[in-house]
Amino acid sequence: MFFFIIVFAHSSFAQFDVVTIEDEGYPQEPTIMMDFSNPSRMMAAINNDQAYYSLDTGRTWTETVNYSEYGIYGDPVLMSDTNGSFYYLHLSGSVNWLDRIVAQRIDSLPGDWLVDSYMGLNGNKDQDKEWATVDRSTNNLYVTWTEFDSYGSSSSSDSSRIRFSKSTNRGVTWSEAIQINEVSGNCVDDDLTTEGAVPCVGPNGEVYVSWAGPAGIVFDRSFDQGETWLTEDIFIDSIVGGWAIDIPGIYRCNGMPVTKCDTSGGPNHGTIYVNWTDQRNGEDDTDVWLSKSTDQGDTWSEPTRVNNDPAGRHQFFSWMDVDQVTGKIYVVFYDRRNTTGNYTDFFLAASEDGGETFENIQLNTISFLPSENIFVGDYTNIVAYDGIVRPIWVDMNGVSLSIKTALIQDSSAVGTREHIFPNKSSLQIYPNPVDFTTKMSMKLRDNSIASLGVYDLQGKKVVNIISRKHYTAGKHVIDFGSYVDDLVPGHYILILKVNGTRKKTQNFIVD
Repeated sequence: MFFFIIVFAHSSFAQFDVVTIEDEGYPQEPTIMMDFSNPSRMMAAINNDQAYYSLDTGRTWTETVNYSEYGIYGDPVLMSDTNGSFYYLHLSGSVNWLDRIVAQRIDSLPGDWLVDSYMGLNGNKDQDKEWATVDRSTNNLYVTWTEFDSYGSSSSSDSSRIRFSKSTNRGVTWSEAIQINEVSGNCVDDDLTTEGAVPCVGPNGEVYVSWAGPAGIVFDRSFDQGETWLTEDIFIDSIVGGWAIDIPGIYRCNGMPVTKCDTSGGPNHGTIYVNWTDQRNGEDDTDVWLSKSTDQGDTWSEPTRVNNDPAGRHQFFSWMDVDQVTGKIYVVFYDRRNTTGNYTDFFLAASEDGGETFENIQLNTISFLPSENIFVGDYTNIVAYDGIVRPIWVDMNGVSLSIKTALIQDSSAVGTREHIFPNKSSLQIYPNPVDFTTKMSMKLRDNSIASLGVYDLQGKKVVNIISRKHYTAGKHVIDFGSYVDDLVPGHYILILKVNGTRKKTQNFIVD
């Protein structure tokens, strides 16, 4: 089955081509990966047993046939090795009992799944929420996950823990699973449960991982390919409010951490990053955070806020990747900075200074409305390599779900083509929804010729505010309230052009 591109290139607001990978049924919990030696080869997967491949860097996708003798039951994870093989990890068992983590391998696209192996089988204990990584110097495969004595149990005699296993023969066999956490959690699948272990590999083969649980966000590491680990986990952050987050209109949400390490050889080589979301600023203000370590995890920075909007809005379900050529950090998340009610957008944030500062950009063109009765999964995902950036997310329009990616080429490190975050100009409108008191703030990096207009969702300009006017560098505030009478209730986009090139957009609503 072929899936066709949905391109918004003819819309004046589109910043990238957006591709629909799947829009039938209830696709959930997407993951995406590329072959770093040949980025035209990509794979994506969703719950429960659907996988897709692309041979043109994600422009078109084809569904693959997948089968495991152990069963396929969600939490898809993809990774690739230096041979160009892809690995597809998932849970197996049934809705009442997830008994092991299964790994499958495919060497050619299209091709057959050649390996169907497993790890973690441990009596009647539940194995859940796995993630994996590849050491590209050895092609060792490392997997971490949560083991429950009895999933959902509130008994004090039942606990949860983080387990680790590895394969040194391309997934054919796996080492006996070991426990790596110091402080175990309960089995309720809530704040006091140990979950969210996402491993990564350092520049010298170090294995790094963090997770959330009763001790907050903690970190562990191995310097001998996973054979031995720290006896005491290292504290990173208290994840204020816990990792189980309530978001209006979302069936279930978590703020579990994602761990990545810079192995690019650049100025931040060896830096470990941990990204998560929490509600330290209040239950109505979920934010995306990043902490980093430059000493192999011994000490950690104070968290940096990744989303750069004013306080009081929700950003949730974040994921992160580090481009191992450029060293640039990319974080994706759902975002409600420009919407009202439960309408939601999808954003990408990027940092080229080691996570000190982030620029944010919206990827979707039309806000979507999720349903609190429809499960969309527990994570988003993103992969980036040498400026090729491919996020993946669920577009949630009530009961209609679809899986999308965006075709992003970030050439900022090259310096010869346009950067996807072209300058430090900014655009804000407040309050939003707009009223007669609304102001608009426009910040320009240089002396420039600026144009500003209001467009409807079909790309038609409905109000012209500024037409090719000279402005000095700096911040300029415009009384936007006087334009409200010219707009009927609905959704609009404010577009700023600087020297003839679109630089910033801002969604707003007229009630």
